[in-house]
Parts: sequence; structure tokens; C-alpha cells
Amino acid sequence: MQVIRHEPWHVPGPFAVTIGAYDGVHLGHRAVIQMLADRARELSTPDEPVRTALVTFDRHPAEIIRPEAAPPLLTSLEHKLEILESIPELDVVVVLRFDKMRREEEANQFVWDVLVDGLSARCIVVGEDFHFGKNRAGDVALLETMGAELGFEVHALGLLGDDRAAPGSDDGSASFSSTRVRELIQRGDVGSAAEILGRLHELRGVVTHGDARGRDLGFPTANVDVDRRYCWPADGVYAGALVLDGEALGSAISLGTRESFDTDHSRLVEVHVLDWDGDLYDREVGVRFGEFLRPQRKFTSLDELTTQLNDDVARARRWADDNLADHSRGS
Repeated sequence: MQVIRHEPWHVPGPFAVTIGAYDGVHLGHRAVIQMLADRARELSTPDEPVRTALVTFDRHPAEIIRPEAAPPLLTSLEHKLEILESIPELDVVVVLRFDKMRREEEANQFVWDVLVDGLSARCIVVGEDFHFGKNRAGDVALLETMGAELGFEVHALGLLGDDRAAPGSDDGSASFSSTRVRELIQRGDVGSAAEILGRLHELRGVVTHGDARGRDLGFPTANVDVDRRYCWPADGVYAGALVLDGEALGSAISLGTRESFDTDHSRLVEVHVLDWDGDLYDREVGVRFGEFLRPQRKFTSLDELTTQLNDDVARARRWADDNLADHSRGS
């Protein structure tokens, strides 16, 4: 997969193109890319193969357009590119700088610069509610009008979903959408979120020094400094994994405030790695959330806390034994 991150740019076409934030790169996104690849093959000729291209942005557009309401991110740009790299049907990813100038760009100019001059588009695949350009004036209708003049076709897709859902369901529970994934994660249902993502939700950060309370109790933890712009699960204790140099290590994860000790109530991500005795300080790691075990609670004694931690670790170990092999590799 070729990644284009500089401007100005031009990639010899023609291309079948999809455009969007692609935050999380969930199963719905992957289905769109598969449709894109299928259409690219249908449009190809022996003399002129049509390749696939995905256009995305270096920041979520909402961070510039309406920063007060920008959604928490499921993936950083680098993580998103790692996941896209694993999709064999994708040939090129173009990362556009999204800033105030891009926000003020007229919609028809975006079509000319990016889709026509940049990629020689033959086919555009977007969501039916896709909007772009200054004041979100660009939409599917504009693409269709310009496509008829400039020689590209447009396919507008509704939300894709899980065909196992109950017939007639209208609560969004079957939708493969980034919004749905965020809702599930934020209420602690990381298992259902993983079913839409096609993998475990992962936060990334650097291990920092803590106060060593966990070590004193016999449960040393890695304190992971995670940017709050990303989508944190609900407070609680989880079974999951710490990812170090590409290896997923079974872990018990505590997210939230330490009610039994702290007075400032800062939210923390603390990871007890099962059967680990190495030095993690200042290492960049990932934290993958597999199963919600229990909510946070305040303990009245160290004995009560230690008993609960032993139970948390035992449950995390069972989860790792049953599930971790399925998620130990890849993004």
C-alpha cells in the first residue's frame, strides 16, 4: 500500500476512490473497501487497470469544524494507517491535511483538485450522508452532477450492519458505524465494540512512573499515559492485553480513579501484566480491552482489596487463555 502524505501530489490513475475519516476502520469500512475493489476490477481493462484509493485526513474534520463537539477518536492517524496496511484490496491511501484552509475550500474545487487532477477518479464510493467542502455544501448530488460531466460514477451507501440482527431493528444496534463503536466503548461494552471493529479496541500511550502502590500489594501495574482525545472505555476493571513490540501480553486493566487511595480522583489507565517482571518505564505500549469484569469500587481494608485483586487477575487469566491467541497479532 502506498501512502501519500505530502502536497501538492498526483498519483497516476485511474482510481476507484472512497473518502472519509475512517476512524476505527471497522467491519463496515472494510466492506466498503471490498466493494470499491470489486468495482475497480469491473472497470479495469487489460490496457488500463483501475486501482483503489482511500482519501482520509490527518485530523478528524470535526476537530476543525466544530471542536467543541468533536468525537473521541478510536484510532490515531498512525494506528489507522497500520490497520489499512493490512487490507490487501487497498492500493493507495492519500492523507490530506485538514486545516482552516481545507475547511474553506469550495466543494467543486475539492473534486477537481483531489478526485480529478489528483487521482483521475473513475468511481467514487461514499456514504449517502457524505458532505464536504465549505459549509458542507458538497454532497452526493454534487458528486453525481460533476461525475456526469467529468467521467466518474458515484455510489452512495447507507450504513452497513450485522445481518444477524433481529429483523426490523431500528435502534442502530446492528449498524457498523464509528459512532456506534464509541457508544459501546464509553459504556464499557468492549466485547460488542470488538465485534464491530473486528478486533479489540486499543488505546496507546507511554508507561510513566507511578507511586508503586500496586507493587506493594503484590500486583505491580504499568501506568499508561493516554491522550484524552481518544475514546476511553467506562471506568472499571477489564481483562485484556498490553501490547509491547507487537506482542499482546495478557493483563488485568484498571481504568478510572483509585477510590481506595486517591483524593484528586484523576482518571488513570493502570495495567497489571500477567506473569511479567520486566521494565516498562518510558516504553510505548498499546492497551487492548477484551472484557468488562466489574465497576470501580472503594474498599474498606487492604485485605478486602487484595482478595478482589486476586479474583480480578484470575478472571483476566481465564479470558487471556480463552481469547488472547485470536487477538495477539495485528492492529
